[in-house]
Amino acid sequence: MALLDLALQGFSIFGFGLFIVLWFMHLVSIIYVRLHLNRKTTEKVPYSKLAGVSLLKPLKGVDPNLINNLETFFELDYPKYEILLCVQDHDDPAIDVCKKLLGKYPNVDARLFIGGKKVGINPKINNLMPAYEGARYELVWICDSGIRVKPDTLTDMANQMTEKVGLVHGLPYVADRQGFAATLEQVYFGTSHPRSYISANVAGIKCVTGMSCLMRKEILDQAGGLIAFAQYIAEDYFMAKAIADRGWKFSMATQVAMQNSGSYSIAQFQSRMIRWGKLRINMLPATIIEPVSECFVASLIIGWAAHHVFRWDIMVFFLCHCLAWFISDYIQLRGVQGGPPSFSKLDYAVAWFIRESMTIQIFLSALWDPTISWRAGRYRLRCGGTAEEILDV
Repeated sequence: MALLDLALQGFSIFGFGLFIVLWFMHLVSIIYVRLHLNRKTTEKVPYSKLAGVSLLKPLKGVDPNLINNLETFFELDYPKYEILLCVQDHDDPAIDVCKKLLGKYPNVDARLFIGGKKVGINPKINNLMPAYEGARYELVWICDSGIRVKPDTLTDMANQMTEKVGLVHGLPYVADRQGFAATLEQVYFGTSHPRSYISANVAGIKCVTGMSCLMRKEILDQAGGLIAFAQYIAEDYFMAKAIADRGWKFSMATQVAMQNSGSYSIAQFQSRMIRWGKLRINMLPATIIEPVSECFVASLIIGWAAHHVFRWDIMVFFLCHCLAWFISDYIQLRGVQGGPPSFSKLDYAVAWFIRESMTIQIFLSALWDPTISWRAGRYRLRCGGTAEEILDV
């Protein structure tokens, strides 16, 4: 009985500790978003003296929004930059899109690289290698094909690249689009994702996604160049780690990394979340406790602790805690959006509930199978973040 009582007491302490940590994360992310995001760019470097930037753009296939997304990069208001468009396959329809934009904007410094260079298992690195080797400027901006930007996005990022900063990244978010799948993505990237992403960075944990990253090329070259990260699927994590290990700081842009893919569905969202979960579990095994940071599981644990110590009704506490979480998430979403979302509060409620209900299934799916499908390949993940390609026999 003594051991049981001790175990119950320990679980209660864990529950209250979890309550403090999770609500601290809520508070930190909400305040950070309000103070930092969607603010007018502060000019730290005179416009004419901003460092030159080589934009590396990995492309594969065409979705309905590709040409519009790409065109925003040709219309950037920045004194000195080049666009390096990278396509792996010679028959990829993205080549025609690139050629159309190159013809439309002859005064923009832009080049098309076709064929890539096989240096490892990571298809994105293989695709970018020729462009990286031909990049002319001191800053390298790797930005995914589904991202769209504003004319001053690069100016904002370059102004964050102060003397001791080696990497500037954008908080991933999603543009307004039609349909419930779009709402689901926007709710996730406006609530759960920024809460963990921002609070980790504020706490000094280098949490970076590679959707939009501006980096000092000399630091990457010191780490061995892009080829040094070709053995990993999550190359963004290891590039960020290499930069941090060399004593450089990170900074977050005031503008979000606006995802605007024209191809999206609930199934695609689930597959993406499962793939990310597999990568996190293999790179950082401690993330196996992630489910306790999600609303429903956390509310049950904290509710049980409150019942054990204070004899409060578990179900009443669970419902009240979920309601408080739901409201704080909506406040967070409005902050990331920079105003009210394009969908109704009812749409938000349905999408929020479905997203939270998916978390256990997504986690178990990620835990069950260590293989992932990405781009045109399948890969078996190894502990530590490396992977091997699974070749069809």
